Amino acid sequence: MDAEVVIVGAGPAGLFLAGELRLAGISVIVVEKLHEPTGESRGLGFTARTLEVFGQRGLLSRLGEVETTDLGHFGGLPIDFSVLGEPNSGGVKGIPQAVTEEMLGDWAADLGADIRRAHEVTGLRDLGDAVEVEVSGPMGPQVLRAAYLVGCDGGRSTVRKLAGFDFPGTASTLEMFLADVRHPDIRVRMIGETVPGGMVMAGPLGDGLFRIIVCERGTEPKARTEPPSWEEISSAWQRLTGQDISGGTALWTSAFGNAARLATEYRRGRVLLAGDAAHIHLPAGGQGMNTSIQDSANLGWKLAAAVRGTAPDDLLDSYHEERHRVGERLLMNTQAQGLLFLSGSEMQPLRDVMTELIAFEPVSRHLAGMVSGLSIRYDVGGGDHPLLGLRVPNLTLRTEQGEPTMFELLAGARGVLLLPPGSGLETVAKGWADRVDVVIGEPAGESADELGGARALLVRPDGHVAWVGAGSGDDLNDTDLDVALRRWFGLPVDAGVAVPA
Repeated sequence: MDAEVVIVGAGPAGLFLAGELRLAGISVIVVEKLHEPTGESRGLGFTARTLEVFGQRGLLSRLGEVETTDLGHFGGLPIDFSVLGEPNSGGVKGIPQAVTEEMLGDWAADLGADIRRAHEVTGLRDLGDAVEVEVSGPMGPQVLRAAYLVGCDGGRSTVRKLAGFDFPGTASTLEMFLADVRHPDIRVRMIGETVPGGMVMAGPLGDGLFRIIVCERGTEPKARTEPPSWEEISSAWQRLTGQDISGGTALWTSAFGNAARLATEYRRGRVLLAGDAAHIHLPAGGQGMNTSIQDSANLGWKLAAAVRGTAPDDLLDSYHEERHRVGERLLMNTQAQGLLFLSGSEMQPLRDVMTELIAFEPVSRHLAGMVSGLSIRYDVGGGDHPLLGLRVPNLTLRTEQGEPTMFELLAGARGVLLLPPGSGLETVAKGWADRVDVVIGEPAGESADELGGARALLVRPDGHVAWVGAGSGDDLNDTDLDVALRRWFGLPVDAGVAVPA
């Protein structure tokens, strides 16, 4: 093997996956056809769920001081995300995607990922027990052999096409322009501001720089191989607003559409998809990069277990089962948002009705949870406790060793079993000591209020709760715990599993 896993694509999904695999000791090669990062930043922040993902890996300090917000929107209609009752529920603002990518690239490289730029995939073969990837690069063509291949190479994924994944959905019916422009006189326009003939947005980025978006209805999307020219974008802006901004300077330009496609499967044998390679959609609410990173958070520990031979048979299949449902809801909500802020005056009655509905807290909470990702809950079985399948709160714990937070305990991408003193259940988990860290302690202060009566938790490496012990006294069920450990972490060592050193 040249590496245990080859990842195609050095965007946020590929780089985060590389870091996750390296935390588990898996050798990784990342191939990327671009010679260097573009420096473009479609995203200008990330959602609360990605904030949590970065927090549990200790990555936020690499970004310096982060500014959070509770303000957001659904289809251009304002939502106060504080209705969710969680800190920083609106996510982080003011961090360009290029900065996030650079941070993830440095993290993955620091952990030992082999990142090879100017390398393009030209062919692949799934051999049943390995994958061969044909790559062209500065040193000529070569074949990389790995146990698994993951396509994180974007909406036009070469891996998806070569491996024969089905990618059904709808084609773009319109085209939108995006640009960062230096101009002194652009008026601030919020997302969803409709004008006769289309939609425009202009948001200040500081120092005379503006992020503008232009959508002109009735124009056919073009099959582009190059970004649109500034002349094309400024002309569309003038037609829609009457303002001539052609004298401005565009730092970069881009075009995108409202195509909505979802791979029918995220795994075919030893080839998997993550991020935009698995789903494309209108970038409404900034969900694209965030969903991609969360795909990789779900996949990384499962793929590492499969490579090491410690995974139960169906663990890797659970990646598709859990994340495909997320992809379906992603397409649903972005298409709905597109109808709200890209349609003409005929949609105004629906906008008015939605505005009234958002004033009701349950509606606002539902939409905020959907866009932020905070409402994502996996079906992990094992009962009906409200924490099961959700991401674990970042509790502060009181243990004999100190007061760590739950996110600090998850930094190594291992499972965590939190048990109260005197439960005796640590003996049940002995066979998984190579995969699960047992922590004896209790929530400190008011943290206990976040557990809904739970006294013990089994938390997967991606931060989702897989088992809850909610009994009193010595009622915690060791049989249920054993079932959960086997379901998510495979057979214990004493059951005959050969665990690599």
